[in-house]
Amino acid sequence: MPTTRSAHPVPAPTAVATPPHPALDTALLAVAVAGVSLSAPLAAATAAPALAVAFWRNAMAVGVLTPLALWRHRGELRRMGRRAVGLSVASGALLALHFGTWLPSLHMTSVASSTALVTTTPIWTALLLRLRGHRPRPVAILGTLLAFLGVVILTGVDLSASPQALAGDALALVGGVAGAGYVVLGAEVRRVASTTAYTYVCYSTASLFLLLTCLVAGARLHGYNGDTWLRLVLLMVTAQLLGHTLINRVVKGLGPSVTSTAILLETPGAALIAAVWLDQQPPVAAYPALAVILGGLVLVVLGDREPPRADTP
Repeated sequence: MPTTRSAHPVPAPTAVATPPHPALDTALLAVAVAGVSLSAPLAAATAAPALAVAFWRNAMAVGVLTPLALWRHRGELRRMGRRAVGLSVASGALLALHFGTWLPSLHMTSVASSTALVTTTPIWTALLLRLRGHRPRPVAILGTLLAFLGVVILTGVDLSASPQALAGDALALVGGVAGAGYVVLGAEVRRVASTTAYTYVCYSTASLFLLLTCLVAGARLHGYNGDTWLRLVLLMVTAQLLGHTLINRVVKGLGPSVTSTAILLETPGAALIAAVWLDQQPPVAAYPALAVILGGLVLVVLGDREPPRADTP
């Protein structure tokens, strides 16, 4: 008996896009915020130059990712394409600029000023997205400003007139702008590349730029005691792998606006961690600031539920 053929040929199987998992992404983002919240306390407790700390946290992460990247993602790395690789390299350069300006600024100006200026990232993220033709909803803009207000409530306005402090303030501001570019470019690359492939290229680039900066600046890269190396490893695991890598993991699903706004929770998070770990009483403003930041984040999430409006000619 002859085999009956269907009138409509069965199409060849195509790659299916990974469905979004907002609940999982939100949980991973919470872990990422907790990870980056450990950055300031650990960096402050590490007896190494700020630029060296920035280099080692990235270089050690590259060392951890190398076996996975070359074993399971070697083919993907080869197929990433010139554009994806170029954007990943640019993102890594911006990440190096973020660390290379913000961490030294902590020793030049007050921690309050440095934190307030470097956490302007979501504002610059919104501006960068606007330049790309995206028009966020008013509620998302309001949420961004409200979340940043929460940081100001916690840190206060402590801009000093001394030349060194002003230079530190400028470095922290550059770090905030660079952080925004890093998040936006990362979201673009993550549309076509896995977290591992993207972060491997990004962290490798950041490590190379930071190494060159350390060599030029004469920052000591070795000769530390065991306690310092242990803190560097903890910084790499918590702030880099669990922090930045998970941020790069969820930015594809949650978007750069929500992700960069959520990073503002690092400021009260660091204060609360210092209270538990270092027995430092958090400022009275930590709790209302946390509530304000969370309220702003909720507005950004609500405003980001619908795709940003594109400009029309």
